[in-house]
Amino acid sequence: MANMTKSAAKHGAKRSRAGSAAVFVVLVLSGYLLMTNLRVNRSTAVTSDTAELVEQRVDRVRTLQNDVKELSSQITTLNTITSGTGGSSASSGDDAGSNTILPAVEGPGIAVTLDDSPLWRNSVGDSGSSSTIDYYVIHQEDIEAVVNALWKGGAESMMIQDQRVLFNSAVQCAGNVLVLQGKQYSPPYTISAIGDPQTLSDALDSSPGIQIYKQYVRAYGLGWDVETKDNQRFPQSALMQPLQYAAVPKAEGSKQQ
Repeated sequence: MANMTKSAAKHGAKRSRAGSAAVFVVLVLSGYLLMTNLRVNRSTAVTSDTAELVEQRVDRVRTLQNDVKELSSQITTLNTITSGTGGSSASSGDDAGSNTILPAVEGPGIAVTLDDSPLWRNSVGDSGSSSTIDYYVIHQEDIEAVVNALWKGGAESMMIQDQRVLFNSAVQCAGNVLVLQGKQYSPPYTISAIGDPQTLSDALDSSPGIQIYKQYVRAYGLGWDVETKDNQRFPQSALMQPLQYAAVPKAEGSKQQ
C-alpha cells in the first residue's frame, strides 16, 4: 500500500512538471507571436507614412518644374526682344497691348512743333545771363501740355521727335534740353499724333495749358506750329511689358504715360 502511494506521488509530480513546461512553452510562443505582430504593424505604419511623404515630394518637384518652365519662357521672350529678332512675329498681332512689340501704325493726324524764342538773345546782358531767360525757352510742362491734350483729343498713337510715346515714356527737360528714353534732344520739338486732325486741333485749342503757352508765344516769341498730316507712319517699338493700364487723364495737368 505504501508503494502504491509513493508511485502515485511520483506520477503526480511528473504530470505537474509537464504541465508547467507546457504552460511555459505556451507563454513563450504567445510572447513571440505578440512581438511579431507588433513589428509587423509598426512596419506597415512606417511604410504608409513613407509612401505619403514620397507622394508629397513628387508633387512639390512637379510644381517647381512648372515654375522653372514658365520662368524660362519669360527669359526667352525678353532675350528675343533685346536681340531684336521678335519684331516680325509679334507685330502681326491685332492688339498691341497683348504683345511685347508695339506694331507700326499709319494714318492721318497732326504734328505740333514747339521752339525756343529767337528773341532770347535780346534779353541776355553782357554777363551772358538773364533773370527772364525762362520766358524764352521751351519747358517740360509745355511738352506735357501738348501730349495730354492730344491724348484727350483721341490720339491713337503718338511720337515725340523720333520716338514712339509708350506707357512708360517720361518727358524730362534739363534746361532747354529734352531727355526722352535716355536720349537727348535740342529744340525745336515735334509731337506727332495719329487721329482725326480736326478733333486733335480742337483739343489743343481747348486745353488751358496750351492757352497759357500761346500767351507766351505772343509775348516772347516762342515757336508754335500745328500742321495737318494726311498720312503719318510710326515705326514699331519694343515694349518690356504689356500695355494694359494706360488711360486718358481725368483732369488737365496730370501727366499721361
